[in-house]
Amino acid sequence: MRRRLLAVLMVLMGAAALLLCLPLADAYARGRTEHLLLQRRSEAVRFADLAERMRTDADRSELTAEIGRYAQLYGAGVVVVDTAGTTVARAGTGPDAHPASKTASKTASEAADSLRRALTGRSTDRLPTVRPWGPSTVVLAEPVGRDERVSGAVLMAVPTDAARRDVTVRWSLIAAGALAAFAAAALVAAGISRWLMRPLLDLDRAVEGLTAGSLQTRAVSGTGPPELRHLRQHFNTMAEAVSDSIGRQRDFVADASHQLRNPLATLVLQLENVEPYVAPGPGRAEHTRALDEAERLEELLDGLLALARVESGTAEPKEQDVSRAVRERVKAWTPVFLDAGLELEPTGAGAAEHELRVRALPDAAGRILDALLDNAVKFVPRGGRVEVSARRGADGWAVVRVADDGPGVREDQLGLLLRRFARSPEHQNVRGSGLGLAIADEIARISGGLLDVAANSPHGLVVELRLPLSYGRAQPYTDR
Repeated sequence: MRRRLLAVLMVLMGAAALLLCLPLADAYARGRTEHLLLQRRSEAVRFADLAERMRTDADRSELTAEIGRYAQLYGAGVVVVDTAGTTVARAGTGPDAHPASKTASKTASEAADSLRRALTGRSTDRLPTVRPWGPSTVVLAEPVGRDERVSGAVLMAVPTDAARRDVTVRWSLIAAGALAAFAAAALVAAGISRWLMRPLLDLDRAVEGLTAGSLQTRAVSGTGPPELRHLRQHFNTMAEAVSDSIGRQRDFVADASHQLRNPLATLVLQLENVEPYVAPGPGRAEHTRALDEAERLEELLDGLLALARVESGTAEPKEQDVSRAVRERVKAWTPVFLDAGLELEPTGAGAAEHELRVRALPDAAGRILDALLDNAVKFVPRGGRVEVSARRGADGWAVVRVADDGPGVREDQLGLLLRRFARSPEHQNVRGSGLGLAIADEIARISGGLLDVAANSPHGLVVELRLPLSYGRAQPYTDR
C-alpha cells in the first residue's frame, strides 16, 4: 500500500511539475521571439528609411553598403524590392521575394506572404515561436513609405541561432529546477507515506500475530495521524480484552480438567476394586460399561488438559530435526502396530542426508506424529498398512506424511476431522475423545505450520504435517 500511495503522489507531483514548467517554458520562448522581432524590426525600419530617401546612385550605394555590413555582421539576408517585386538591393542569402508556388519551401512561402503584407503598408508583427529545434530562420518585412505612398518593401531573413541557444539554456534551467523540485517533493512524499503507513504496518503485524495465536502481540507505533494513533489505542484495548477472555477460558478448562481428574481417578479405582464382587450376569455387563465410560471420561479430561496447555502458548519455539523425530516415533510405535496386526513402513525418513531442520514448539513433530499414529492404530483394521515419510517441500516446508489404506471417511466429513470432539458416524464406537487431531492441528498452527487431511487412493486417509524450514522461507499454503 505504501508503494501505491507513493506512486500516486509521484504521479500527481509529476503532473504538477509539468503543468508549471510547460507554460513557463513556452512563455519564455514567446518572449524571446518577441525580443528578436523588436531587435530586427528596428533594423528593417532603418533600411526602409534609407530606401525611401534613395534618389541617386550614391544613395543606392549607401543602402547597399549598409545592408551588406548588416548581412556580414549577423549572417542575415536582406532584400529591398519595389512595388512590382523587382529587386533593388540585396545582401547575404536573402529570402525569395517572389510569390510562393506549390513547390516552394516554407521560408519562401513566409517571405512571399510577408512581402504582400508589406506592400499594403503593414509591417511584420508576429514571428513563428523560436524553440530549440527551430525554426532556423525567420522572415520579416517592412514597407518602404507609409499608407498610400508605399514604394517597396524590405525583406529580411534572420537566423535564430542566438535566440534558439538562449531558449535552450533557459529551458534547461527550467527543467533542472523542475527536477530538483520534483526530487525534493519526492523525498517529502516518501517521508509522508512512511509516516502514514508506519502505524498501519504495525497494526498489520499485530493482527497477523494475533491471528497466529500470539495473544501478547500489541501495536507499538506511536507515530502517524491522530486518527491512526486512536485506532492503535482501541486495537490494543480490544486485543487486551480478547487475550484476557481467552486466557480465562483456557485457565477454566485447564483448572476444571485438572480438578476433575482426581475424583475421576478415584471413581475408576473404586469401580475396578468392586469388580470381583459383582456377580456374573447383567450386573457384570453394566459394571464393565460403566468402567469403560469412566476411563473414556478420564481420557477426555486428559485431552482437554493437553489442549489447554498447547493453546496457552507458554513454550518457546526451538530448532529441531523433523527426520530424527520421525525415525524415533516410527521405532517406538512399531511394536504397537505389530501387536495390532498392522504394518508400519517408514519411507524417506531413514537416511541422515534427509535432515530437515525446522523451528517449532518443543517436539512438535513427535507429538503430532504420536496423535496421527494413535489414530491409525484405532481406525485401520488388522492387516492394514501405514506409511510414514518426511521430505523437503519445494516451497520451503518440511512435509511429514502419514498415509493408511483403512476405510477412511467420506469426502464431506474430511473437514470435520480437525475439529474438537468430532467423530465420524462410522467410528462412534471406537475408543477415543475426538481431541487427538484437534490437539495436533493446534500444535502445528502455533508452530507456524498446518495439518491437512485428504482421502487416500483407492481408500484410506492421508494426513500431511507442514512445518516451515528454519533455513528456508516457507511460501503461504492455501490448499486447505
